[in-house]
Amino acid sequence: MPKFMDIHHGMKGVTAEQLDDAHRADLAAEHDEGVHFEHAWADPETGTVFCLSEAPSAEAVRRVHRRAGHSVEEVHAVPLSV
Repeated sequence: MPKFMDIHHGMKGVTAEQLDDAHRADLAAEHDEGVHFEHAWADPETGTVFCLSEAPSAEAVRRVHRRAGHSVEEVHAVPLSV
């Protein structure tokens, strides 16, 4: 299944608890779209949050995030890794 990295902006000051809550909301909404969110990272200073997922499409990632209550601005395919 393809992997995607999505990037959220505007979450300045995000805490570990808030990041965990958002990630859990994604996990609760992912099944209907065939998406699996693997990991999330955040930089509270800049307000940037990164999520790694496996999904059938970038649009499926967007739909899950929208349902979970935090729309995403950027979704990038990451077809290569080392």
